[in-house]
Amino acid sequence: MLHFTPVTELRAVPAVSPARPEHGRRARRILLVQTQAENAGAQEISRLLGAGLTARGYDVANLFFFRKSDSFDEPPNTFYCAQSRPGNPVALLRMLWTLAGHIRTIRPDVVLTFQHFGNVIGAGVSRLVSRAPVIANQVSSAMSMSWPVRAADIVMGSVGFFQCITLNSKDMEREYARYPAPYRARMKHVPHGFDDKSRSLPKEIARQQFELPADRVLLGCAARLHPHKRLDAAIRLLAGEPSWHLALAGQGADEARLRALADGLNVSDRLHFIGEIPPSRMSDFLACLDVFVFPSQAETFGLAAVEAASAGIPCVVNDLPVLREVLSFEGKPAAIFVDAANQAALSAAVSGILTDQSLRDRLRQSAEGLRSRYSLDSMIEEYVQILDAALARGTH
Repeated sequence: MLHFTPVTELRAVPAVSPARPEHGRRARRILLVQTQAENAGAQEISRLLGAGLTARGYDVANLFFFRKSDSFDEPPNTFYCAQSRPGNPVALLRMLWTLAGHIRTIRPDVVLTFQHFGNVIGAGVSRLVSRAPVIANQVSSAMSMSWPVRAADIVMGSVGFFQCITLNSKDMEREYARYPAPYRARMKHVPHGFDDKSRSLPKEIARQQFELPADRVLLGCAARLHPHKRLDAAIRLLAGEPSWHLALAGQGADEARLRALADGLNVSDRLHFIGEIPPSRMSDFLACLDVFVFPSQAETFGLAAVEAASAGIPCVVNDLPVLREVLSFEGKPAAIFVDAANQAALSAAVSGILTDQSLRDRLRQSAEGLRSRYSLDSMIEEYVQILDAALARGTH
């Protein structure tokens, strides 16, 4: 059962569960700090990382600034600083005060921060109340950062607020290549790992679970409902193909605009908003689909598309350098890349997958290699080495 700590109780939250002894010493306590609690890519990575570190003997706690989604599938030892996004300066100060109180109570040995606000705010507050080294995870695209946040990130990374800065793709490394030398010296490439989302659930049963049409061509996408995801391009596909349906799994502020667009195109009866679903149900959602459409214009990795491709769902994705990088294996593409702003090209790419069995087979064969390329164990081991280095440095 999900548990949410009311705002009135936040200052009284107890410390995390006692750390397990390890060779006569307590387990190292790791704090994962993020902005909002929702079932999205960055949260999935921290969930998997936290579980992996726990299995390796670390004592892990998760701290979120606020809860964004009621359906968030929270991991163990999860705490919140506010009930919702702060809407005024007083609420922001209260959240920051609570954040500092949680960090003092948890007493981490290392702090891992995620997303741009998580990095800037989490590291800033942590340095005020704790001596724990901070590992920053850059999982936000440059497009999603305002210039003040980016400037703060550059300064903090250059002067040493972050002991290490992880990047999840080579494309991100190229983007950050123009940053100051002290910042770049702390960067480390750590590819995401992921859970296998393939399932043997028959398509008709999977569609029944989500109340989706059993005998229609079904396109789909799992993403936050945000303008950067460019889901309007996926909706416009329905206008040109009356037999196609589209299922969107996710939540966000862009839902009203997307619904209005569907109404204007007279395709609302073929657009299915599934809502946000927990990671445990993502495999069932993917089993519903004929094609995964990913027109996003801002990604640092594209975890949702990688999961879909590796699960055997043919993918049509926006032609971004980072998606070409991650959605390939041994030089062979694991998806179809197309300019999502070109509606005719996007529609033709989807039609090509639907009508060409040999193309689907080639994509699936290549996508099978993504499981080994982005091994979850490899990602966790990389972080174990980073943590050990941070802990060893802290003892000197």
